[in-house]
Amino acid sequence: MVVLHELSYFINCDFAIAGSSCSYWYEGRCPQSGNRLKLPRTSMSEAIAHGLMQYLTKNDCYSREGKMYGILLVELPNGEQRVLKAFSGLLNSCSVVEGWVPPIPGRDEVAFEESRTLAELNAIKQEIITLKQLTERQQYEILYNDFEQQLQAMSDRHRHCKHQRQEKRQQICNTLTPKALTIALEQLDEESRQQGIERRQLKRQQNAVLQPLQQVIAATDARISELKQRRKALSRQLQAQMHASYSLTNFSGRSQSLQELMPGGSPTGTGDCCAPKLLHYAATHNLKPLAMAEFWWGESSVNQDKIPGKFYGACAERCQPLMGFLLSGLRPNPPAPFPAREGGVRSPSPDRGEIWGEVTLPIIYEDEWLIAVNKPAGLLSVPGRYRDRQDSVLSRLRHLLPDGMALISVHRLDRETSGILLLARANQTHRQLSQQFQQRQIHKVYEAILSGVLTVEQGKIELPLWGDPENRPYQKVDWQHGKPSLTHFQVMAREGDYTRVEFTPLTGRTHQLRVHAADARGLGITILGDRLYGCCAVTSRLHLHAKELRFEHPQLEKTLHLQAITPF
Repeated sequence: MVVLHELSYFINCDFAIAGSSCSYWYEGRCPQSGNRLKLPRTSMSEAIAHGLMQYLTKNDCYSREGKMYGILLVELPNGEQRVLKAFSGLLNSCSVVEGWVPPIPGRDEVAFEESRTLAELNAIKQEIITLKQLTERQQYEILYNDFEQQLQAMSDRHRHCKHQRQEKRQQICNTLTPKALTIALEQLDEESRQQGIERRQLKRQQNAVLQPLQQVIAATDARISELKQRRKALSRQLQAQMHASYSLTNFSGRSQSLQELMPGGSPTGTGDCCAPKLLHYAATHNLKPLAMAEFWWGESSVNQDKIPGKFYGACAERCQPLMGFLLSGLRPNPPAPFPAREGGVRSPSPDRGEIWGEVTLPIIYEDEWLIAVNKPAGLLSVPGRYRDRQDSVLSRLRHLLPDGMALISVHRLDRETSGILLLARANQTHRQLSQQFQQRQIHKVYEAILSGVLTVEQGKIELPLWGDPENRPYQKVDWQHGKPSLTHFQVMAREGDYTRVEFTPLTGRTHQLRVHAADARGLGITILGDRLYGCCAVTSRLHLHAKELRFEHPQLEKTLHLQAITPF
């Protein structure tokens, strides 16, 4: 089975290898030496991945289910370069597919047990589905609602009658003789008692009808709970068997099972992800990895956190804990030159320069009060809520700078947006800069490429934006709940079927420029690469860049005009 592919299978052979920039590092610490080991995701590997995406679009079988795909650029012993490609888990229920890297050894050893367990798990799933569709549930719901309506109508009628009785008591107390008054009051009390009896009879009728259905539903729910516990036990048992059988090999030639590498346990699917498959295959076939890239393809993930065609790093739960072992023994490539500073007041020491080269965050400006970096596309501005969203500009700088823990992000850029990001080194500076942002005293300029031809030359877009809490992070125009947003735009150039535009936002709403571009009440043309808002073109990134930032320095009392060259 051929799994080593020519570069020309994915990209034009004239692609410039030299100067291929890095946008992400796969990294971990060697279990033996403790040294940090790294493998880059470069513009070259991303271009190869985009070539694979073009291949995937030609066959519907790759769009039936969403999953991670990956490529690994490797060097053969003779110096030639080839490409490996892999998918996570199973592809249309198959673990071995022609042209793709095979699964890590060990799956065959538990193939029978896996097949038997999966069949039992599927039977449990089907039984749970059937039990959840129990007809008694629907009957109970209908009858319960019917009785509740009757009780409510009765309560309303009784409440009205009670009010009438109270009024009548007040009237007869002043008009009837004592004997007649006693008889009349007893009649009113009897009416109240009869209404109480009527309510209790309806409640007894409700219980008589609903209780048998409740017993059936309770027994069914107990069976569902039992099945779920059985399913969990079976999954854990199979996972333990597979992890004891799966054996990973690194570039030092050392092999260990997943159970040995993660003795505390690991999530289902560990070892079946793209990165471990690719690195294990390279290590066992004397291939030197040069760069790797992983992306999502097919339907969006269930919780919408994975977008088709978008690059992702090593997942925190399954892959990241294995990276240190998998990369052990890998000979490092010659270091790339350090990113040049585009401005600033201090020159880095040699050690400091190594740090900046490592995290690939070019410094645009730096002094004792603040720091501005040129954030690459694909990197968060600040850490996210979950473990797989911790890698960010702020977390990297906090880890690497001597005063990093004091850093505070003054504003944010979308993960997919590149450009100038400003961070403060003290609370006072942060407050002063934040105030300038709030009072719209900071001048921001973005450059974007629209995925179509814009016919007007310039103008402004003013729309109320609202983020639906049920569909985060998507923003939309909402005239009732939205907050006002304003953007000025100017066409810079028209390039074939695309338009290069300069945006000047006067407000700073989430996804403001992306919605203003995509919405029909704005420009009606999505930014190139903006899949969240409907761009279908296969591109390497979102073509949106924060290229200028002008503001008053809080301490130096002078205007700073920062610029970052647009990379597209």
